[in-house]
Amino acid sequence: MPENKPSKRRTYTREFKLKVLGEIEAGKSQAQAARDYQLTEIAIDKWRQQLKKYKEHAFAGQGKAYTDEARLHGLERMVGLNPDPRRCGNPGALCRA
Repeated sequence: MPENKPSKRRTYTREFKLKVLGEIEAGKSQAQAARDYQLTEIAIDKWRQQLKKYKEHAFAGQGKAYTDEARLHGLERMVGLNPDPRRCGNPGALCRA
């Protein structure tokens, strides 16, 4: 009897995503790119949206999307608010340095 193992999510590098999006920008259809790289068109749409919204910060991590919340936390650390939420004692609170 086969075991029901959870499927592993595929992860793609920033360079790969930019390559696929570059080919589409150069004229390849999104459907063709999806077939060529065994992707879903939905995944490519999400990549396009992320690139449009976050520009050079898009795809900036190992499976962790750059978000407005991450940007806000980074800015708060720069001005001295919430220097390290793990040391504050209350991870959701704004802490003074």
